[in-house]
Amino acid sequence: MKRTHRVLQLESYRSPLVLRERRVPDPGPDQVRIRIEACGVCRTDLHVRDGELDEARLPIVLGHEIVGRVDAVGPVSERTMPDASQPADDTGPALRVGDRVGVPWLGWTCGACAFCRRDEENLCDRAVFTGYHRDGGYAEYTIAESAYCFPVPDTMDPTHAAPLLCAGLIGYRAYRLARHSLRGFDGAGEAPSLRLGLYGFGAAAHILAQVAIHDGHEVYAFTRPGDGAGQEFAKELGAAWAGDSTATPPSPLDAALLFAPVGSLVPTALRAIRKGGSVICAGIHMSEIPAFPYAILWEERTVRSVANLTRRDGTHFFEKIATIPVRTEVETFPLEQADEALERLRSGALRGAAVLVPGRTTD
Repeated sequence: MKRTHRVLQLESYRSPLVLRERRVPDPGPDQVRIRIEACGVCRTDLHVRDGELDEARLPIVLGHEIVGRVDAVGPVSERTMPDASQPADDTGPALRVGDRVGVPWLGWTCGACAFCRRDEENLCDRAVFTGYHRDGGYAEYTIAESAYCFPVPDTMDPTHAAPLLCAGLIGYRAYRLARHSLRGFDGAGEAPSLRLGLYGFGAAAHILAQVAIHDGHEVYAFTRPGDGAGQEFAKELGAAWAGDSTATPPSPLDAALLFAPVGSLVPTALRAIRKGGSVICAGIHMSEIPAFPYAILWEERTVRSVANLTRRDGTHFFEKIATIPVRTEVETFPLEQADEALERLRSGALRGAAVLVPGRTTD
């Protein structure tokens, strides 16, 4: 008899998730099956459920911050790279049963389009995303492409590692883009201390704050108006200042990173940065950006977005945090309470990140 496992799937937009029993899937060529230990709850999941990202394959199992053990390995096929300039990590080391891995948002890329060929696979024309185009981690098992998994050390607690797979990765990509857009960095990205504003102090910002502070930068945390608990949390992690998102920081920022999906924060952040500063929009979805005067963009200020991630981002990020005592703050929920976790995320009631912990399977 085939084993079964429980999944929570989205069957229609703006509706509660539905608990279903499915057969445990078998991995195909170049794939692995993963027994899930933990899956983070990301704001992208909320955007998908709300129909704000409406190209999901329905029904779909949400979740793309997955940590688990390789349970089965599919057959290996040869993959001919289209260009010798492709990053070497495209093939990666072979995965074995028992390996602990992380599965991110980026689930597959074609390797042949113009973006893939110039090391911009995050913009691949045919990219497949976990928990959006293919089933993700709100389940007890999932299937992933071997070459798109990241190794997760056995010493890491899976519930604390899960938020690193998107909140950490996207935050780090936004951080790197912010630094590299500013004058004064050499080829290695080193520079004097910068003032970085983080708008929306949730899962991504609380991880990134620790990385930036470790690198010697000043962090200014902006929360929902009146969120004193969130501001205190930011200060506990070492923020130089914390206040409402509508407040003017005590000093002009070098860069502002927006994790809150609120378009009106773009002109607010532009007013908070110095000449030549950058505003980085790190979310996959944002409410409409209101019109603003050219004067607050002038003087070589920039606004740009972050889209998805590359595997190179992941490699750099996990190498980086191996040297930093990053502490992820998590609140755990059983699989059946995913809707509650999503609503707590929406309301801003979480301190850090929500993580689902699946239960048993049946024969």
